Amino acid sequence: MSLPIDQIRGLFPVLHQEVHGKPLIYFDNAATTQKPKAVLKALQDYYEKDNSNIHRGAHALADRATRDYEETREAVKDFIGAREAAEIVFTKGTTESINLVAQTFGRKFIGKGDEILISTMEHHSNIVPWQMLCEAKGAILKVIPINEAGELVWKEFEKLLTPRTKLVSVVHASNALGTINPVKKIIDAAHAVGAKVLLDGAQSTSHLDIDVLELNCDFLAFSAHKLYGPTGLGVLYGKREVLEEMPPFLGGGEMIKEVTFEKTTYNEIPFKFEAGTPNIADVIAFKAALDFIQELTKSKIRAHEDGLLAHANELMHDIKGFNPVGTASEKVSVLSFNIHGMHPFDVGQMLDAKGIAVRTGHHCTQPLMKRFGIEGTVRASFAVYNTRSEIEKLAESVAQIARLKNK
Repeated sequence: MSLPIDQIRGLFPVLHQEVHGKPLIYFDNAATTQKPKAVLKALQDYYEKDNSNIHRGAHALADRATRDYEETREAVKDFIGAREAAEIVFTKGTTESINLVAQTFGRKFIGKGDEILISTMEHHSNIVPWQMLCEAKGAILKVIPINEAGELVWKEFEKLLTPRTKLVSVVHASNALGTINPVKKIIDAAHAVGAKVLLDGAQSTSHLDIDVLELNCDFLAFSAHKLYGPTGLGVLYGKREVLEEMPPFLGGGEMIKEVTFEKTTYNEIPFKFEAGTPNIADVIAFKAALDFIQELTKSKIRAHEDGLLAHANELMHDIKGFNPVGTASEKVSVLSFNIHGMHPFDVGQMLDAKGIAVRTGHHCTQPLMKRFGIEGTVRASFAVYNTRSEIEKLAESVAQIARLKNK
């Protein structure tokens, strides 16, 4: 049974506007998704009715806010299949979640001569923190190569894995190419040499079913705003036994049990990693986004998005000058491309003039762009509220732009 897309679109106020006199077509979902009315209402309700700090208050507003905040933690646990809510740490986003692991797990368990593996297709947020850690600790950063389709070269990955490998940190689904990596195989292979594994789930969590127990990953990082939720909120999942061994990330209120000038004792997980007043309103509103996804079901969402991607590939394949970038056999709904002889930014500007919002540039994956010998790409990324007619408008517009160059 297909999804009622017109009804779903009615839940997203931002979609019903014109840009440059044209109806908005929003294809920048890999950067951030739009927010349904339920999320907007949850934000408004918190500030209008329950605005209070959480966990330490003795009054009704604090009690209600605390309850709603912790209900979201439970919802996230269920969403990713974690064993317990204490394994869910709230952060500012995927970037902070990865940095938290680098600065806590890395600080304690990574030493001189140890090795960290990442892939060629990583976002900068899964490159730079490990470079900083390696510089500080004398560790070695190694990079898994990819083929022309944008897929990991498995034999090369196996060669890079050694007993010195302490951590493998890889993207589950590429933000720039859409490639879905074989993360279960990666995790099993890494564990066989004693390494821990962090998955960057910023793109995968909105498209793919995630079960951290089945995957057996040690960490999973992702962001609410790519899941129809608010900005400024992320999640770090970690196995209890690993989180408990890690030192705190930030010092301050909430992450302590007792403070004296001589000695401080730290709180239990997850609170050990949540110093200060958290992003209460956005955490509470995130539950509405998760409820929205769960009601539609991930399987139906993915089937719809896969259909959009297939339709786009079919329509654009024969456009003269159209060059897709990233042609992996397993992908999420990301179409990255260039038009021969045109700069991606110029193409993006021309599409914007037609009301079509796409992302252009290196997508925070400069080493990946260097691997393909290009400056960047035009990236169209699709979500549950996008339609086949919007795909057709994109293809028509790309064909018109390509003809201008090839006249």
